[in-house]
Amino acid sequence: MKLYISDLHFFHESLLTNMDMRPFPTVNDMNEFMIAKWNDRVHGRDEVFVLGDFSFGGVEETTKVLNRLKGKITLITGNHDSFVRKTAFTSNRFREVVPYKEISDDGRKVILSHYPIMFYNGQFRKDTYMLYGHVHNSFDEKLINDFIKLGEQQKRPAKGCEEGVFTPFRMINCFCMFSGYTPLSLDEWIEKDAARRADLT
Repeated sequence: MKLYISDLHFFHESLLTNMDMRPFPTVNDMNEFMIAKWNDRVHGRDEVFVLGDFSFGGVEETTKVLNRLKGKITLITGNHDSFVRKTAFTSNRFREVVPYKEISDDGRKVILSHYPIMFYNGQFRKDTYMLYGHVHNSFDEKLINDFIKLGEQQKRPAKGCEEGVFTPFRMINCFCMFSGYTPLSLDEWIEKDAARRADLT
């Protein structure tokens, strides 16, 4: 099974008191909770795609966390994943470390990027999804939601269609707090994202 999650930010203590206001007394409590949630869901053969900002920690402490996590992990690098650029880091635990990736999931095309891409490859197709992170549950995420609503309400010119066509903006923010810090399947994210965006309107 393919699973997705973003912006775990292991060891990022300031997120307890700023921006996310994560409900943990200490960063160690947060780390242990996220490890437990991950391992409750992920099995050994599952593929987990982390959409950036996996860890704010150093090489040694991040490697210790990685070695405790189940599954086959691919990291789509984020702006806080500086540990991967350290010479002491070996990426054995990751299947791949890349800034961008396109995959297939049950016949659907999935675009994977830490940063949201408004005009992504295949966006005119109903079976293409753009999974992203980076913006957490911030003002920028609300702007993205406004963009999606605006884009879906307008027809664009299309060859052979005089009236024009609507564009399906299938962009999903896989922010870990939206899933209770649990990696989810594409179908689960689709359902959760639809419910969350409906609440925003």
